[in-house]
Amino acid sequence: MFQNRLLKVYKHKSKQASRQNISCYRVYDHDLPEFPFCIELYDDKVYLAEYLRRHGMSDEEHEQWLEECIEVICGILPVDDANVYIKQRKRKSNRLDQYEKTDTKAEYFSVAEQGLQFLVNLTDYLDTGLFLDHRITRQMVRNECKDKRVLNLFAYTGSFSVYAAAGEAASVTTVDLSKTYLTWAEQNLELNNLKDDTKHFFVHADVKQYLKTLPPDSFDLVIIDPPTFSNSKRMKDFLDIQRDHVELLNDLIGATTPGGTIYFSTNFTRFILDKEAIKASDIKDITRATTPFDFEGKLKRWCYKISV
Repeated sequence: MFQNRLLKVYKHKSKQASRQNISCYRVYDHDLPEFPFCIELYDDKVYLAEYLRRHGMSDEEHEQWLEECIEVICGILPVDDANVYIKQRKRKSNRLDQYEKTDTKAEYFSVAEQGLQFLVNLTDYLDTGLFLDHRITRQMVRNECKDKRVLNLFAYTGSFSVYAAAGEAASVTTVDLSKTYLTWAEQNLELNNLKDDTKHFFVHADVKQYLKTLPPDSFDLVIIDPPTFSNSKRMKDFLDIQRDHVELLNDLIGATTPGGTIYFSTNFTRFILDKEAIKASDIKDITRATTPFDFEGKLKRWCYKISV
């Protein structure tokens, strides 16, 4: 059953990936309840995440079952079993989980996306370093950012910053609470020979507090992709995206030049945007427009284009 399903979806998605010159994409995501996996292909490596559940198997039985599943995966996808990286994760995880370190192997390798290179790590964190579901959104930013001052908030490993730099932005400011991820973002820019200390800036800050310090008209194009919830000790206050999104976005609108654009995304599935309270000239829900082929029908995030 698993073999038939995986073969069917891989045949379909690999053709689409080939047409788009993409080597990193999601192949399978909990298509069958009995096989609760997320399977992503990164060139010749597989990221295999098993969603935690009550499976009723003993540890030995589960280990045997997992080995048989990996055998099926390696029989269909172009990977060796040594290149299958296994993680276990909760079904309701959110992007705050990216900060949770699960190992210290520090195995980094580069992958290509739309002509750009990115470092990924399939061993040490719950997430890999590259959110595949924002592939289209990143290209939108690249297409629109020429000669603009770009701000990337909750930047994670800076993939949007790389796209902005490649799109000849006048400047790119990358903000995150984690020094580890800011360093990773710098390395991604260096990997693409794009790093320029005169126009690429990295800010270690609590975004909620950072926005309060910005003068009007500081930026022309902004990307903000916050976690659903964060109560890091490094923050002055905790973040709840449903509660705080109006304040965050209005602070950001005040710091964005009139006519500017804000791309706002959230992984909170029950999120409700309070349009009336947001002081924007226009808000468009671009969730469907930014859904890649490998996430159709499976996307668990919202995305909005806000015009200032």
